Amino acid sequence: MTELWNMLLIRPMINSLLFLYNVLGHNFALSIAVLTVLVRLIILPLTLPQLRSSKKMQELQPQIQAIQKKYKNKEKQTQELMKLYKEAGVNPMGGCLPLLIQWPVILAFYQSIAQALADTPLQLLNLAKHIYPSFPALSALVPLESRFLWLNLARPDPWYILPILVVITTWVQQKMVTMPTTDPQSASMTQTMEITMPLMFGFITMSLASGLAVYFLVSNVIGIIIQYFVSGWGGLRPQKVGKKPRKRAKKSR
Repeated sequence: MTELWNMLLIRPMINSLLFLYNVLGHNFALSIAVLTVLVRLIILPLTLPQLRSSKKMQELQPQIQAIQKKYKNKEKQTQELMKLYKEAGVNPMGGCLPLLIQWPVILAFYQSIAQALADTPLQLLNLAKHIYPSFPALSALVPLESRFLWLNLARPDPWYILPILVVITTWVQQKMVTMPTTDPQSASMTQTMEITMPLMFGFITMSLASGLAVYFLVSNVIGIIIQYFVSGWGGLRPQKVGKKPRKRAKKSR
């Protein structure tokens, strides 16, 4: 199973990274960014159904909230919601399968970057095993130049700039797909997730090689751009508060 995983995903991605590294003037940060864009474009057909499903659910929110307000009985509420989904042609779980399918690709890309950033003899030996023998020029590139601006891409960001940017972009991306709810418990959980998830990613990024942080950041930015073109700013838009119409004063005759 491991060999199949390496053959189908890890090796193609590592060799693609090395090829881009050679073409882009031995700039590994740029190689990561370019391949991140390419990978996100390749899995775009899997991403779009998920985003469109999320957009439809956002559009149905006024009706969903009305049902939640009208029916306090959970069983009746669920029945009415399922009826609404059926009439609107929406499957609440419709975006889950594409999301599950694209995760192995994202995980493999993450592992490929981590292995390409080899800096110990054992890691370099393992990296050499993944380079195609038919491309000896790629083997000559190892070890890679890992310096970029203030970063050593094989080490965590010493100034924490990338983790901070990852926190911000994760929050923006998550906020864009957040669906409003009138249920206090759901609203509380949503607000908690909006805070904890970005902070968790930022904390993880602080201890990772900054090359992986570059991947997270670029991937987030691409996700924000794709999300914007599919459904606009979504949850980032300020909620409109309806104003009560003013009563006109009666004119004295």
